[in-house]
Amino acid sequence: MARCTAQLLLVGCLCLATDRLVADDWPQWMGPQRDNVWRESGVRDDLPAEGLTPKWSVPVDLGYAGPAVANGKVYVFEYTRSEGEITNNPGGADQLLGTERLRCLDQQSGEELWRYEYERPYSISYPSGPRCTPTVDGDRVYALGAEGDLTCLSTAEGTALWKVNFQERFDAKTPLWGHSAHPLVVGDTLYCLVGGPGSLVVALDKHTGEVQWKALDNDQQGYCPPSMIEHNGQPQLVVYYPKAVAGLDPATGDELWSVAIEPAYSMSIGAPTKVGDRLFATGHGGVSVFFQLPTESGGDAQVLWAGTPKTSIGAANMTPLADPAGKVIYGCDSRTSELIAIDLADDGARLWKTRKPTLGEDGVGKQGRVFHGTAFLVRQGDSDRYWIASETGDLILAQLTPEAYTELGRTPLVAPTGETFGRPVVWSAPAFAGGCVFARDDKQLVCLDLSADGG
Repeated sequence: MARCTAQLLLVGCLCLATDRLVADDWPQWMGPQRDNVWRESGVRDDLPAEGLTPKWSVPVDLGYAGPAVANGKVYVFEYTRSEGEITNNPGGADQLLGTERLRCLDQQSGEELWRYEYERPYSISYPSGPRCTPTVDGDRVYALGAEGDLTCLSTAEGTALWKVNFQERFDAKTPLWGHSAHPLVVGDTLYCLVGGPGSLVVALDKHTGEVQWKALDNDQQGYCPPSMIEHNGQPQLVVYYPKAVAGLDPATGDELWSVAIEPAYSMSIGAPTKVGDRLFATGHGGVSVFFQLPTESGGDAQVLWAGTPKTSIGAANMTPLADPAGKVIYGCDSRTSELIAIDLADDGARLWKTRKPTLGEDGVGKQGRVFHGTAFLVRQGDSDRYWIASETGDLILAQLTPEAYTELGRTPLVAPTGETFGRPVVWSAPAFAGGCVFARDDKQLVCLDLSADGG
């Protein structure tokens, strides 16, 4: 009887453990594995229309950079303007004077622990702050500013350990819309999209900032972060710039393969999406390509299909996501502002499309072109549920399947304090960690509890 009771208690404890939240961090752009998958369990399966009460909120200043969450701390990157006007002219740079600032906050309370700041004039279009989510790696955090200031800081005290300016070090011209390629740490190396002669991609020693290698050349570097994949049992660094997607040897920078793709206005932004041994790359202007990685060392990548004006997705501000089965990709088209599902096996045929998660209920019926309607997608584990941060400032929980978009709930998250093409927007991707969502606009950073037994 005692043995039976002990077994029942053990089973009960295991059941409770599976229901309890298993927490995780969000230490960089797109999460721990840079795949926009939230792997925590014990989170809620609904969202109240009346909103959730924030655990805390703190004032922030200008910034597109999403927060990072690691080891009990939240990192937010911002810009305080002191002079100049923001016009958001997509074809011309605004001139501002101000200060770029990285702040470290307590994850539970929002209390500021330290800050690091420096004066930085801006000469970019859409100049409302830095673009890159801080990259946290153990006891160090790396911050890349809009004008190419790369700083490595101690996470304990915010002390600058080393810093590099891309313009001064590599003769890299700042892109029109600012440096936006979130740095990538793998092992002892920090990989960066830089620009400048022969230094489109640069590998730095993460401890010292010293150059390990430089590779590729192009007159425009674009905006896409480098990513690391494994193929044929070997790591490959994937770089997407305004002429091509290329695979590099991460140890040397040697090019392994390349596939041509040329987005409009050099807007290579979203990272290529890996689906098995294939990659999907997309950019503004309706361009996209789905290709097979080389089957053997030294081989060529093989294009399986390229998008057409009525197929696939031409994404800009967000990185598309594949479903767990690797059959469908979901992404926002920059020309139509629609969230679209495409069939990878059928040359990118569109399965369905909707503006509801991008422009909201009021924007669905808008006539004519509404450019760059944006939503940031995060999948809940291997399920068909997705957390969607809309440019309207809403957090949406939706079921995405090859058959349909089904909204399960929507709640206010932050205010659309930015502006583009005459409409209010928030273009900052949130972080999901510790059972919570952390999101910012240009006025506040909020923490909302999404655990099943909270909020």
